[in-house]
Amino acid sequence: MAGDQLFIGLDSGTQGTKVIVLSRQKGRILAQANAHHDIIENKRGGREQHPHWWTDACKLVLEKVLGNRAVDRKLVKAVSVSGQQHGMVPLDTDGAVIRPAKLWCDTETKSQCRTLTERVGGDQAVRSAIGNYVAAGFTASKLLWLKENEPQNYDRLATVLLPHDYINFWLTGQRRTECGDASGTAYFDVKNRCWSKILLNAIDASGKLETCLPELIDARNPCGILKPEIARQFDLPKKTMVAAGGGDNMIAAIGTGNIKPGVITVSLGTSGTIYAYSDKPIVDPKGELAAFCSSSGGWLPLVCTMNVTVTTELLRSLFKLDLKKYTSLVAKAPPGAEGLLLLPYFNGERTPALPDAKATLHGMTPMNLSAQNLCRAGMEGATLGLRYGLDVIKRNGISPKELRLIGGGSNNPIWRQMVADIFEKPVLLPKDTEAGALGAALQAMWCYCNQTEGKTDLEDLCASFVLLDDTRRTEPVKATAALYRDIYSQYLELECCMRPLNQV
Repeated sequence: MAGDQLFIGLDSGTQGTKVIVLSRQKGRILAQANAHHDIIENKRGGREQHPHWWTDACKLVLEKVLGNRAVDRKLVKAVSVSGQQHGMVPLDTDGAVIRPAKLWCDTETKSQCRTLTERVGGDQAVRSAIGNYVAAGFTASKLLWLKENEPQNYDRLATVLLPHDYINFWLTGQRRTECGDASGTAYFDVKNRCWSKILLNAIDASGKLETCLPELIDARNPCGILKPEIARQFDLPKKTMVAAGGGDNMIAAIGTGNIKPGVITVSLGTSGTIYAYSDKPIVDPKGELAAFCSSSGGWLPLVCTMNVTVTTELLRSLFKLDLKKYTSLVAKAPPGAEGLLLLPYFNGERTPALPDAKATLHGMTPMNLSAQNLCRAGMEGATLGLRYGLDVIKRNGISPKELRLIGGGSNNPIWRQMVADIFEKPVLLPKDTEAGALGAALQAMWCYCNQTEGKTDLEDLCASFVLLDDTRRTEPVKATAALYRDIYSQYLELECCMRPLNQV
């Protein structure tokens, strides 16, 4: 192992934390582990987690991988963290968490979104100020919600961090962030890469929030080094760097090699995301495309849908099926589920912007109402929603050459074929499907190399470590793709008919 360098990638998501240890010289992952997160829900759309759940999970997975005999702790050079976007972590002057973090999937702050938009002067004025709109789930509305609903907690607020920033704060003691994750707050100007005073003043005209924001740093630079007590706890070198890290989508872009134009990443996770790299900011006049920055120095135009594996998991629970049995039922149903069509808006929807929407099942007859058709309609509905996201991306001038599929759903061959057929594009999978953890490890390597070896090209690192699995390449089937073209048209018509009810 002499001369080897090891890099740790931590991916803290909604459902759990994953970690890998990547060897630079061996060119492979030496160890990996994961841990589960709980979630707090209410009927108003609230979705929250205690930040200590994230750090407890980090402790657990770090002990697992660092205890692996293949891993020499003394060779660890840097750590990077990928975290779920948009969450609000409020800290007091002592750095203590004031209340549970409100998450990306929290829709309890819908009225605050409207209030902020009105204060700024409408959707167009908001997009002019920040390049985005104030979406339900973004951080800005959570802060106004805190101010209006828990004024005593807002008064204690000294720092507001995003989830990955909070884990970096736990590791280093530094209150810093980078442009990729910051661009999902709705108080960050993505064109000029700075905080937006216009939106901050709309939340609180006193100017307090400006004093609560973390320092912005470049994505290639370190957030800091491990605190001495953290280094001792895990027996890691005292000068172990902690990279800037980033939001889960930005870091997964690195983990799929999506750092140059032409590549599209599609994630089949709890939510669904579809995104591409751009050398310039892309602002959608209709506001359906999130104009994010990347965590690799460019921009990451992105579309998010709220209900992907949410949908399949609800149906699995309804019919009490494990994954194997659920997949077998989907396989028994024909494409189109014999006319069943599902708008899977169980958690509301972000794209299109319908935070109050409810799921709709259409086309039921005595002949087609079966478990297998319902299971297939659920998977198809989630995928058709993402296809709408692809249309939004293409409408904004981005031409995909290939799709790189990640997330839990990507491991399902039936779902992969469905994506290929509905998107009418070849689907490729990275050999390592844990794109968030791999992307974090690569960003950690990039950071370390830039600090110790001079300017390093992230594209070269991705070319060496992000490998595609040719054995799982999936091509669209022409006849099925043509069938889904018609079904997609019906899906759009159903959504249009239901929109007046879903906007109530």
